[in-house]
Amino acid sequence: MALAPIKKSEDALNYKLLEQWQPMALGDDNPFISNAFLCALESAGICSAETGWQPLHIELDERLRLPAYIKDNSWGEYVFDWSWADAYQQHNLDYYPKLLIAAPFTPSVGPRLINANESDATMLFDSLKAICKEQQLSGFHILFANQQDQQLLDKLPLLQRHDIQYHWQNQNYQSFEHFLQRFKSRKRKNIKKERKAVSDQGIRVATIQGAEISQEQLNVFYHYYHATYLKRGRQGYLNRAFFQQILQAMPEKLVLFMAYLDEQPVAAALCFQDQECLYGRYWGCLEEYNQLHFEVCYYHGIDYCITTGRKRFDPGAQGEHKISRGFEPVITRSYHWLANKDFFAAAESFCQREKQYVEKYRDDVIQSLPFSEQ
Repeated sequence: MALAPIKKSEDALNYKLLEQWQPMALGDDNPFISNAFLCALESAGICSAETGWQPLHIELDERLRLPAYIKDNSWGEYVFDWSWADAYQQHNLDYYPKLLIAAPFTPSVGPRLINANESDATMLFDSLKAICKEQQLSGFHILFANQQDQQLLDKLPLLQRHDIQYHWQNQNYQSFEHFLQRFKSRKRKNIKKERKAVSDQGIRVATIQGAEISQEQLNVFYHYYHATYLKRGRQGYLNRAFFQQILQAMPEKLVLFMAYLDEQPVAAALCFQDQECLYGRYWGCLEEYNQLHFEVCYYHGIDYCITTGRKRFDPGAQGEHKISRGFEPVITRSYHWLANKDFFAAAESFCQREKQYVEKYRDDVIQSLPFSEQ
């Protein structure tokens, strides 16, 4: 579906629609809503009308900014609503285009309502509904809102969707061995065995930070990243130009874990970081090596967090295999509004059932964590 041209607001609710992200002072160091990250996505052609991520950033009251996109599909969102789109289609209604407020291609909790305060709730709700009507959009969706934004959004008559991710929490560990002391004996031995399997193959993993990442290393990483998607018959969302731009614009936010065999790179994982958290995001390799994915994507990241004093490690969405490796269940929340009242009511019932299931699943996972004390 081709997206319609953006209509110009009559500004009745004092909002402005921006077809490109305009750099602004940001009060949060989260890398995925930074000026560098959002602008790189657009200038590299990743977020555009042609890719189904048409920028339509929203500015309210000349202060509150929302990274927003008109979507004609649900790819790259990680809050799965394909069944909602199918239900609309079965009733000869259009689910797309829709309005998405999110960090593109990034299933990570973070700020979405930049510079907002709790008194903005009514203005925000009325403005977003007006924009959907003005642009002929089926509704709006605010994905992976952080706790501060949740306090504002909880005041509004929105649908809430809940999901589970698995995050590592730093309990003031002094070393990886100190972390393993929390584990039950059998689980602890299994992790040591996995790490030893990597070293026994003669593989070492190097930590390369920010400005230390060379263009050659970035090219190797990108080759591996893209090849990993191709193995699954898909194209990677992100292109080489994007990675080159973020390396230039936000090197202090980047950490590259690169695995070497006989001094030749064989795998790599590119992570982001802020003051409190390491974010594992992009992984790639050409050949499979025993336990190498766990070492590069999880264990080396935990080591890095302990060494640098970061409080959390968010390794990305999904993956129950993270549980036995000490990653704990965290509930994520997203907020949704559908203009069609009948579908809103039907989706509300679905969201309530989903919430109950997710909470029960979270409780079950907690009982199955590998730690000796619960």
